[in-house]
Amino acid sequence: MKYAAAITVKGDVDLIKKVFAAEDTQIKDKSSYKIKKTAAGIAFDVEAQDSIGLRTALNSITKVLTVIEKVKKI
Repeated sequence: MKYAAAITVKGDVDLIKKVFAAEDTQIKDKSSYKIKKTAAGIAFDVEAQDSIGLRTALNSITKVLTVIEKVKKI
């Protein structure tokens, strides 16, 4: 079964795009994601071969977003 998910993040678009430029968008041959700037913010389009790959990609994205959020509070 194949999986897909879409996440839209509203916030500092340029910072988020810059930070994710250094990240690997292919995760263990099981999932990948694409990042694009939209009118609403940054959109992440995730595709995965299985549920584990989907969870891995989503965890990877949210971990980086958490770091960005915490650094902005400092």
